[in-house]
Amino acid sequence: MSPMNIRPLTRAEAREIDRKAAAEFGISTLILMENAGRGCVERLLALGLHGPVVVCCYKGNNGGDGLVIARHLDGLRIPVRVVLFCHPREFAGDAATNWRILELAKWPVEIIAGSPEEVAARLPPLLAGAEWIIDALLGTGARGDPQPLLAAAIDAINAAPGRRLAVDLPSGLDCDTGVPGRPTIRADHTCTFVAPKVGMLKESAKPFVGEMQVVELGVPRALKE
Repeated sequence: MSPMNIRPLTRAEAREIDRKAAAEFGISTLILMENAGRGCVERLLALGLHGPVVVCCYKGNNGGDGLVIARHLDGLRIPVRVVLFCHPREFAGDAATNWRILELAKWPVEIIAGSPEEVAARLPPLLAGAEWIIDALLGTGARGDPQPLLAAAIDAINAAPGRRLAVDLPSGLDCDTGVPGRPTIRADHTCTFVAPKVGMLKESAKPFVGEMQVVELGVPRALKE
């Protein structure tokens, strides 16, 4: 179904769907995260992915989605590298579970969690050879301009030659208002979950969202409606 034929969700509605899926339907939020990451990989494959891929993650659930993406890409033997802009101990909940999986698998991970100057020096060489860069930094809860460390990461990602896929929405974009922060990821493709977010359909968001694909998470239609 075209994203334009699905009623968009507000930030509060997206959160409520997650809450009710777990509390009323017994669908683990870990399953929702797994389906989100796997759905993004399926989209990448449909776009003719060969690799390498760099997955850029921050500490929230959006970063957890990115860790799932990396695991599935590795399972397909597609070259993938994870770059964290936080310390692993900052992960919580489902994101922490997915970090633990990668840790047990002894994955090499780049951690850039110091200063914007460190990001500016270390990140561009890591991105230089990537066919795709995955934006798994900020999710629907983010408001306002990204903090300086993430702003430096977004600037480097936007300047890199690879194509960019945003997870749920481009980092820096307000999901309710569609107002872009300074800076905001300029995605080639956005995989948004369950339904578009209202802000993504605003005229101000169009330069950042790119081509939008709705990824189903297995949430019952009765709950969405």
